[in-house]
Amino acid sequence: MAIWKQFVVLGLLAAIGFGGYEGYRAHFAPHAGANGSDGKPRQIVVEVAPAEMRTMRRGVEAVGSTRARQSIEIVPLASGRVEEIAFAPGQPVEAGAVLIRLDDDIERANLAEAEALLIEKDQAVERTQRLQRTNAVALATLEQVIAERAAAEAAVDRARRRLADRVIRAPFAGVVGLTDIDLGARVDDEVVLTTLDDLTEVEVEFSLPETLFAEIAPGQPIEAASAAFPGRSFVGRVATIGSRVDPVSRAFRVRAVIPNPEGVLPSGMFMSLTLTLSEAEALVVPEEAIVVQAAQVYVFVVQDGQARRRAVTTGQRQGGRIAVTEGLAPGELVVVRGLQRVRDGSAVRIAGEDDDATARGPAGSG
Repeated sequence: MAIWKQFVVLGLLAAIGFGGYEGYRAHFAPHAGANGSDGKPRQIVVEVAPAEMRTMRRGVEAVGSTRARQSIEIVPLASGRVEEIAFAPGQPVEAGAVLIRLDDDIERANLAEAEALLIEKDQAVERTQRLQRTNAVALATLEQVIAERAAAEAAVDRARRRLADRVIRAPFAGVVGLTDIDLGARVDDEVVLTTLDDLTEVEVEFSLPETLFAEIAPGQPIEAASAAFPGRSFVGRVATIGSRVDPVSRAFRVRAVIPNPEGVLPSGMFMSLTLTLSEAEALVVPEEAIVVQAAQVYVFVVQDGQARRRAVTTGQRQGGRIAVTEGLAPGELVVVRGLQRVRDGSAVRIAGEDDDATARGPAGSG
């Protein structure tokens, strides 16, 4: 190889070696090359966050469907022709409110006939009692008349009940559903006139694995969400717990109750649930502050302008934060940005501190 080529190769190797050395000093050897050209420590700009106490919740997720607190199908107790529909679909009604009236001409006539017969039997009893006091009739005759009066009174009660059955009323307060019945339609006791749902509270039934059976208790809080209400959560509580574990799925059933005073949650809606098992105060830091290397878990704590490596023990994660059970104290600042260049003992500058000082200017400046 020519001499000049050898010099060129040597120059390239020297340049590569010098560049590698400077890169090592800047990024991997803060102690050995931590000083800049002016002799001052080279500072690494980092972002920090304080270790702070927060409530950490341990929970379990499940899915289920809503159902009304009370829900029934309204059917008539008698056959007849619809004469009045006294509700609008989706209308809230009070207990006892009239929903539908059927034709009642025959029942009114039957009631009038039964009442007339009762009056006749009352008069017969009164006459027989006067005669029996003078021994004009036998005691058995009086007893027979009294029995006939009781039968007539029962006939009146039956007639009144049959007349009352021509009016369909709401058995409890709730929201009336849709109906396919029109005025003049003939219905019987197998026709569903409409539905009635009590939506002041809704129940959500869901299943949990048997491993959680001992941790679930009535009154535990839940949060429910639905795709129909993005960004909104509904808070409720566990109401009842099933007493059996399914031998196939190895799960048990749980029912939760969610207050629904506005009636926005209908029956049958699919919901995702988060059941809170426990709550505890814990010291937390952002997950970005945690560095995992082999079997070691540590953070960098900023103290007196330097980053100090600190081994920690971590716990539960929640909402982008992680609990630290050992190794940190409340209020200590941990590095969350710029970790790639930070080493134990690195000189660091918190992002924004010098900028704020520059913006304020020297003391006393106008």
